[in-house]
Amino acid sequence: YQGTAAQKKRRAKRNAARAKLKKSGRVKLGDGMDVDHKNKNPKNNSNGNLRVQSKGTNRSFPRNKKGGHK
Repeated sequence: YQGTAAQKKRRAKRNAARAKLKKSGRVKLGDGMDVDHKNKNPKNNSNGNLRVQSKGTNRSFPRNKKGGHK
């Protein structure tokens, strides 16, 4: 699955997004932060769609009182 052409293109775009924010000084190597795509589309690397979040925030989801999905 990870070797398919479609996944390679998506991974390349995600890596390009991080490189873009690294170049602008918003993230750096080993800072423990993730680059988040606001609209969840890894192909959209526009400045308005990218934000820096902690790994825990970016890799989790909103939960209700019982710990399930909101």
